[in-house]
Amino acid sequence: MEATRSPEPAILQDSESPGKKPLLSRLGAGLITGAADDDPSGIATYSQVGAAYGYGTLWTVVLALPLMIGIQTICARIGRVTGKGLAANIRSQYPVAVVMGFVFLLFIANIINLSADIGAMGAALKLLIGGPAFAYAAGFAMLSVVLQVFVPFTRYSPLLKVLTFSLFAYVGTVLVIHVPWLAVAKGTFFPTVRLDAKYAVAVVAVFGTTISPYLFFWQASQEANEVRITPHRKALKRASQQAPEALRRINVDTIIGMLFSEVVAFFIILTAAVVLHAHGKTDIQTSSDAAAALLPIAGKFAFWLFAAGIIGTGLLALPVLAGSGAYALGETFRWKTGLESAPRKARLFYATIALGTLLGMMLSFSPIDPIRMLFWSAVINGVIAVPLMVVIMLLAARRKVMGKFSISLRLKIVGWLATLVMAAAAVVMFATWGH
Repeated sequence: MEATRSPEPAILQDSESPGKKPLLSRLGAGLITGAADDDPSGIATYSQVGAAYGYGTLWTVVLALPLMIGIQTICARIGRVTGKGLAANIRSQYPVAVVMGFVFLLFIANIINLSADIGAMGAALKLLIGGPAFAYAAGFAMLSVVLQVFVPFTRYSPLLKVLTFSLFAYVGTVLVIHVPWLAVAKGTFFPTVRLDAKYAVAVVAVFGTTISPYLFFWQASQEANEVRITPHRKALKRASQQAPEALRRINVDTIIGMLFSEVVAFFIILTAAVVLHAHGKTDIQTSSDAAAALLPIAGKFAFWLFAAGIIGTGLLALPVLAGSGAYALGETFRWKTGLESAPRKARLFYATIALGTLLGMMLSFSPIDPIRMLFWSAVINGVIAVPLMVVIMLLAARRKVMGKFSISLRLKIVGWLATLVMAAAAVVMFATWGH
């Protein structure tokens, strides 16, 4: 199969060039990043929260949206301005042990998330057509590896963009059920906040699922990679004349991507609240549990939409999870990276993608409780998110790194606010340990 792939990196048409282009063609890293945030393990979290607390946690999605836009915009700018990914920039400014610590924990958390997502996809397809879930899970994992290794990302990314539309399944689910919109508005904008440990954990889970370290690495690396493979595109530090179009494109791409992500998250929580919580079904463990629970209450169409969405978003999330770890590891050890590179020229990069995905697949077949795995993934992400966000904010404000494109006061305020919110979430997570 390798022989069919060009030995040279594929060339991107520059989406920043002036001129009329369809909106979808101008969207890239931001859209895919936002959509990948609603992966099957995220769907499980949102379903659990909606089933347990009804409309009482919808406000968290509204609060998380501007924070998510802010921190992801900053990560994208770091990649576009410097022409280097997040790990490469951290390595250039801090001791290598710092970046290695971040990357090691990221890789472990990503493998656990890959395991949860691969298992959920297999279980969802079993719900739809019957048959062996483990065989479907293995098939999805192998398909993802083959596409990433043997198909250049410039050809693969349009497929990922199309897969983002699978997330509309969760909007569609709400359209086929009765929703008390007045109660929804009250729960969203005038919530009754409960002062107990379990509710606090649910709130932390929403923020931890929404603002995740692997998304930081992925979006920065994608921006940097496009600088390398797109003709005439240069790092903004060395080509400031490109800045107006580039920063405008990043803003639009990131805002649309994160808005898309949070609208979908809102509707997943809402679906679980309306269909499951209202009918006393409050104990949801996995995304496939949520889909199965919809069938007798909301009907076959809602069930099919929800289950099919798990598969679509899983196919979208697997390359982002595996790719973000591979980019981070490759930038740390200065390997050749990039999903357009021929496999023989970036062996270690692609080996890391394959290894992470296959380890996740094998873990999904293990007898380890998937809910416990997701708990430990959340703990690891909680451990690294806050110090990583502090480092990101310091990098983005440092003129030595960003030149004259160090971030504005507005982005500093939003970025540091996001960091403080995640710090508070981490404190709550450890304070409620064992509850």
